[in-house]
Amino acid sequence: MSYAGPEFDSPQPRRPRRRPLTLALAVLVPGALLGWLVYAGVSGAADGGGTTAAASPRASAPPAVSSTTAEDKKPLGSLRGKVVVIDPGHNLTNFRHTAEINRKVDIGTNRKECDTTGTSTNAGYAEAKFTLDVAHRLRTLLEKRGATVKLTQDGDRPYGPCVDERARIGNNAKADAVVSIHADGASAGQRGYHVILPGRVHQGIADTRRIVAPSARLGERIAHDFGRATGTAPSNYIGDGTGLDTRTDLGGLNLSKVPKVFIECGNMRDSKDAALLTSGAWRQKAAQGISEGIVSFLHGQRSAR
Repeated sequence: MSYAGPEFDSPQPRRPRRRPLTLALAVLVPGALLGWLVYAGVSGAADGGGTTAAASPRASAPPAVSSTTAEDKKPLGSLRGKVVVIDPGHNLTNFRHTAEINRKVDIGTNRKECDTTGTSTNAGYAEAKFTLDVAHRLRTLLEKRGATVKLTQDGDRPYGPCVDERARIGNNAKADAVVSIHADGASAGQRGYHVILPGRVHQGIADTRRIVAPSARLGERIAHDFGRATGTAPSNYIGDGTGLDTRTDLGGLNLSKVPKVFIECGNMRDSKDAALLTSGAWRQKAAQGISEGIVSFLHGQRSAR
């Protein structure tokens, strides 16, 4: 752009009067140029490149890593590609099929009933109703994170499934984690939650040797996050305050070939625990705590690889 004005008029013939200014400029310009060159060199060395920090406000930032894997591109907290099986304990209509649920099935260490009716609060709120409600809430939370979620039963069966079939469902799904949801039926005054871990079993058709360690990690994460999310304490009657209990007499654990735990969310026979278990808001917290434990476990697995 050109600009016509008095500062750009043709020079007048009074050159001697401009000589001091010309001399000053002759001195100052090379000095300024030399100073700029020194500054540019120092700045370029400081930010590791040939440009100065003033040239770009991001010049001093570390270079971005260009190589990424498919795992790195997953959103933070994503469970895409992971399979979780949720096992809602018992079945609301088991009581109508006593012959079927009393049938004995092989659990490796011995033979045990196909299933049971479960327990209930003193007011009649059934454990099976509780477990299915929490399972639905948990499924929603996990699916939002991208997991593939399967239920062993969704209120769509006349009874069961039997404990051995519950284990097979998780095995056949090649699940990354399986959680069986329950609520206990202990004496009044016995309160709190606990997570049941599979013990080491290698007998008959049962072999838990490969899943004991990962199941323990899964159980520990769930116990921690469940207590934090629900604001409840670990069991005061099982687990010595740890909220963890190891057993070898449960077919659902003995026959599992993938990481699996049970969680007893509280005691339905204690009035204070029952008040929590029958609250929809608390059941949402319970599902949230279990979900966070599963997410923590699965991301821990990913980091270990």
